Amino acid sequence: MRRLLLASIALSALTGFSVPSFAEAQKFVLDKPHTQIIFNVDHMGLSRSYGKFLNYEGFVNLDEAAPEKSSVEVTIQTDSLDLGDSTWNEHVKAEKFFDVAKYPTMIFKSTKVEKTGDHTANVTGDLTLHGVTKPVVLAVTHRKTEKHPFSGKLATGFSATTTLKRSDFGMSEGIPMVGDEISIIIDAEGAVEGAANQ
Repeated sequence: MRRLLLASIALSALTGFSVPSFAEAQKFVLDKPHTQIIFNVDHMGLSRSYGKFLNYEGFVNLDEAAPEKSSVEVTIQTDSLDLGDSTWNEHVKAEKFFDVAKYPTMIFKSTKVEKTGDHTANVTGDLTLHGVTKPVVLAVTHRKTEKHPFSGKLATGFSATTTLKRSDFGMSEGIPMVGDEISIIIDAEGAVEGAANQ
């Protein structure tokens, strides 16, 4: 038992990820109250406009022992976009931008996870947006994995950033008055479904 414990500690130090009570990969479902998907874009060089998506679902299959085997998938309802102003929301949801009536969802599916540090990785995936699918790379930081003090369930947390050009996805309206480059910030918390972990 002592040898097993020492081996687990050594593995944690090498991978940079805490080792949970489970040897196999775990599926963590995103917790909406503690997950934020935020974006910002330049507005005429005067300011940056910030928005977020309020309705989405997704999961992370996290392999603590071999992070490169992990995966993530998220589906976002484009109509849930919120820029804090009803007129601006209506404008951006219309045909010349997101066209939410025709393209009600955007989907990210990871294709590769590459460790870049003790707690960091580049997660490459296919983003389908506005009818176009392009590869996107998320720079991800793993915060920690532990038993949640209230629910008793195994929980994990991540933050991620990326930058993309909306014109790559067929949304060129308003450039350059409204910037082409979109910065995305994600803070995510997920938990294993089912009964509390023992």
